[in-house]
Amino acid sequence: MGEIFLLNTLTGKKERFEPQSTPEVRMYTCGPTVYDYAHIGNYRTFVFQDVLRRFLRSRGYTLRHVMNLTDVDDRIIQNAAAAGVSISDYTGKFTKAFLEDIAALSVETPEHIVKATEHIEEMVALTERLGAKGFTYTSDGSIYYRIAKFPAYGKLSKIDLTGIQDGASERIEADRYEKENARDFALWKAPKPGEHSWQTRLGPGRPGWHIECSAMAMKYLGETLDIHTGGVDLCFPHHENEIAQSEAATGKPFVRYWLHAEHLIIDGEKMSKSLGNIRTLRDLLEQGQKPSTLRFLLASVPYRRQFNFTSDGLQQAASSVERLRNFAARLRVEKFPTGQGEAMAARVRKADEGFDAGMEDDLNTAQALATVFDLVRDVNTAADRGECKQGDAPAVLAFLAKFDRIFAVLEDNDAAKRAALGIAATGGSISDEEVEKLIAERQAARKRRDFAASDRIRQELANRGIILEDTKDGVRWKRK
Repeated sequence: MGEIFLLNTLTGKKERFEPQSTPEVRMYTCGPTVYDYAHIGNYRTFVFQDVLRRFLRSRGYTLRHVMNLTDVDDRIIQNAAAAGVSISDYTGKFTKAFLEDIAALSVETPEHIVKATEHIEEMVALTERLGAKGFTYTSDGSIYYRIAKFPAYGKLSKIDLTGIQDGASERIEADRYEKENARDFALWKAPKPGEHSWQTRLGPGRPGWHIECSAMAMKYLGETLDIHTGGVDLCFPHHENEIAQSEAATGKPFVRYWLHAEHLIIDGEKMSKSLGNIRTLRDLLEQGQKPSTLRFLLASVPYRRQFNFTSDGLQQAASSVERLRNFAARLRVEKFPTGQGEAMAARVRKADEGFDAGMEDDLNTAQALATVFDLVRDVNTAADRGECKQGDAPAVLAFLAKFDRIFAVLEDNDAAKRAALGIAATGGSISDEEVEKLIAERQAARKRRDFAASDRIRQELANRGIILEDTKDGVRWKRK
């Protein structure tokens, strides 16, 4: 295994990854703002982050991984008030949905999932710390960060800030408060009449968006993080502001490796309400897609590339997952000739090296997957020719297990995941265990010469996408 290289947004270069305190990696993920159901573009980023943490763990690192949930902002306050419920009741529904969704996508739960509303004291303390160093000012009860005091502002996004004015870009926080400079941002917001607020040493109010992540990240991970991830849309102003406030407070680098996932678009167009093309995970599952298909598709395009989400791509991903599952099933159940071949062992080693090389190169999942499917093709060809031996199968299966510890698509648990979300199973949803059970029942029916029952089971399997092949070595099956 070689060294891992990651493209650091801060430097614009691929850099050899080396955490501060091997083997622990301190990683922070910007989670969702829980004012609505997350969309498939959000999950592209969360699947990338999961592939990253799984790959790091496969290399022997331990993760101290924090993901925040933004459960207070203008939209949440307004929507909760309009619905006549508390902020916690309003966000609770969408928090629960998000956690269920990432479980359906086999996204591992970070070591810490933290809510903004449970860390108000940490945000107050960080704001006070910045004030003591002269980085803040107060206007109409709100506290702002004075960007002019931080000369390095803009070093992450490389954006030209000279012409920025209030309202010039939707990426600039359009605070409805008085501030000295259009680029300055709110650390603490004074409440408007009737608005929910917290009583603190700073006075009544609520935190600004950017201070939340800095305060929570440093509480759990220390003043310098190894990795900070998020979507490219967060690079400016959110992550830029995190750097400004964190480094102003500590005098230390805030993050050593910044990683940003590119945008996901739908059929070549940006997702937007006006176009009516926003897709949630549940929308897609209700339309019959499988969680494994969606995870595979989202993981298949390297995170630094823009992702074009299409129907054709979904179909190809579904076929790829079924091909992998059929291949694994063939290796487990087919009776290959006895023996073991050095040529096959060499072929598996080549695949293993190619897979590692792809993942080590800034998580080039496309390259890694190409290596996997090249091996699938070569082994299937060898098996069809009678050149795959019994002793060869374990090494191939071990390689597949290594692949799946990162991509997590081989286990056929789609029906159970859909059921956990309250979504009815599609006609073709059937697990490997169910297939094997029905095949055993069919074999028992054939032994007692109950051919009507045997034919009925075969047809049931066919209706559910399973094709049987009776061979001299027993029954082989595959998915359509």
